[in-house]
Amino acid sequence: KQSVLWERLRRRSTVVAEAATRSTSDAGEAAGDEEEDEDPLSFPWHGGLGSQFMWFLSAPLLVVFIYCIPDPKKKGMAWVAFFMSIAWIGVFSYYMVLWAEIIGATLGIPTVVMGLVFLAAGTSVPDLLSSMIVAQHGQGDMAVSSSIGSNIFDVLVGLPLPWMLYNMIKSKPVTVVSGTTLPLSIGMLMAMLVAVISTIALMNWTMYKSMAYVMFAMYAVFLGVSLWTADWNCA
Repeated sequence: KQSVLWERLRRRSTVVAEAATRSTSDAGEAAGDEEEDEDPLSFPWHGGLGSQFMWFLSAPLLVVFIYCIPDPKKKGMAWVAFFMSIAWIGVFSYYMVLWAEIIGATLGIPTVVMGLVFLAAGTSVPDLLSSMIVAQHGQGDMAVSSSIGSNIFDVLVGLPLPWMLYNMIKSKPVTVVSGTTLPLSIGMLMAMLVAVISTIALMNWTMYKSMAYVMFAMYAVFLGVSLWTADWNCA
């Protein structure tokens, strides 16, 4: 009798386990279908004011990305989506710089200051996010090298490439670049690079909170000197 009872309990537990597995898999598939079917343009009625405000800010960009860039998951559309994304980044960058110049001219702020404070901070957000992600995974060397490498790429590729294209199209050199404070900026850039490497070396190549405070202080010094040497009369 005991063997029969144990056999019945075993069969019943097996049936219950199989039913639970099926229900879990069905729930996962339903949740996946809901996520795929969820419209990114749907207004967050049940969200807070913060989420609704962010929806109003991101809705124009979402419309552009959804209807003007093909789905990279479709066959043969990955490269098309990649190059169209780069093209839209160029369009947004052009208007970002244009609007920054207009705001600076309206408020009496030089273009150099707008570039150092606002444009530099805005374009560095992707570097900040990528550095945070890799640092959280314990890849501190990748976080630091990514930040330094992106700035080197900007200086050695991001600046000369549009100048070269301008010279090739217009057949004349670029003469609208103001370089009155360029030697000082380059000198400070080299000094900050040496200071950052020295700080990391003094802390045994380990990222502590104190390193963040030191780098914040160095950025404050750089920003203060740049604002102090800027020509505010040309605004």
